[in-house]
Amino acid sequence: MEWIVLLPPVLAIVLALWTREIYLSLLVGLWLGTTIIVGGNPIEGMRELGDQIVGVFLDEGNAMIILFCLLVGGLVALVQASGGVAGFIKWAQRRGWGESRRGAELLSWIVGMLIFVESNITSLTVGAVSRPLFDKLNIAREKLAFYCDATSAPVCMSIPLNAWGAYVLGLLIAQDIESSEAVSVLVTSLGLNFFALFAIVFALVLALTGWGFGPMRKAEIRAREKGQLTRPDARPMMADEVAEIEPVENAAHRTYNLLVPIGAMIAMIFVGLYITGEGDIMEGTGSTAVFWAVGVAVITGMVLYVLPIHENGSIMSMQKAMDLVIEGSKGLVPVTLLVVLAFALGDVSRELEMGAYVVGLVGEEGPIWWLPALIFLIGCFISFTLGSSWTSFAIVIPIAMPLADGLGIAPALMLGAVLSGGIFGDYTSPLSDTSIISSMASACDHVDHVNTQLPYAILLAALATVAFIVAGLVMV
Repeated sequence: MEWIVLLPPVLAIVLALWTREIYLSLLVGLWLGTTIIVGGNPIEGMRELGDQIVGVFLDEGNAMIILFCLLVGGLVALVQASGGVAGFIKWAQRRGWGESRRGAELLSWIVGMLIFVESNITSLTVGAVSRPLFDKLNIAREKLAFYCDATSAPVCMSIPLNAWGAYVLGLLIAQDIESSEAVSVLVTSLGLNFFALFAIVFALVLALTGWGFGPMRKAEIRAREKGQLTRPDARPMMADEVAEIEPVENAAHRTYNLLVPIGAMIAMIFVGLYITGEGDIMEGTGSTAVFWAVGVAVITGMVLYVLPIHENGSIMSMQKAMDLVIEGSKGLVPVTLLVVLAFALGDVSRELEMGAYVVGLVGEEGPIWWLPALIFLIGCFISFTLGSSWTSFAIVIPIAMPLADGLGIAPALMLGAVLSGGIFGDYTSPLSDTSIISSMASACDHVDHVNTQLPYAILLAALATVAFIVAGLVMV
């Protein structure tokens, strides 16, 4: 009956995609998992469920991500009320960026490529900069969420001058690999991280061509022909009262009212990683850095809008600014709850040792050339069901690297397979915080985001599987 450890996350994901009731689905999966933990007693499982949810807040990193979600709402409300978003639309249109679908989508891809320090900040920045243009051009929110996701984890792992790179290096060194060799393996693996590379290139192709298929194509037609940015019965991760806040009466429609707080947020990411890494950005703590960054952005916006330095004096009073922060934070309560439930389910799945069970099913048998593709698929399953690429890395690297060493497989190829498998889940899973933040940043229904993006991700995963098979035949 060991296979029962697979049921909690799988049941939650299947129910969410089938019923579109994401919160209830997560609770059902969580309850099943806690019931298994306590030995099958559903009443005790309910008590354990409460303990697991409370336990999410006991982890400092989790708590900071939760607070980050709330503060994001305050930041969005502030910049919209300041006239910064309206000013940016006018500025972008004067330069031709917001006049065409291709221009708006290409801008979102470029912004995502430039912000590679932290995946959640990437998603947030892409959404903040691009959503006004997408809305004006009647481009579906699902498409914006796709760009937020496609340029977050894939880009951060492809340009690993950040906590992602440091984390993977740490896992490699833990396998008794010398530091210099670990760096060499990681650098070489970047060209073999097929899923991440395919995701980035695929997003660029869609931006340039406007091509699409499946549910995403239907969403694009709905938005273009009916002007419905979201599905009629959708429940966006950002409440309409936040996403559609109008500029205050004294607002100066200036681009800098948007770019200054966003710029402060991005700059603070580097500062936060430097401080928490004690002088080494790559050793910094991502959750702390993003919390500090969005907090600094909110404070910067409040000071900028309250000071009487604009054409007509101050844009708003301090009381109004505080009211907006509170109003915006309230609008992000749904996404915050979703993050808490996703974290709790991930903790329960790890306590059940689901990842180790999946890896144990495989063993070390089978043709050597097939192993990179197999490692990739294992990573896909683990990261998708747990909603975490980093957890997948931690589970699979200790299996993959000794296999590579013992069987004569190129270490960089095996690491590329591990990284690709982990990125798949971060990119596609409804439990992934990156996917959740992408839905929030684009004001999109989370289940709709997952449903429209999943066919694209499956196509890319199939191509990546073929690529790992070919690479295995050539390099083994």
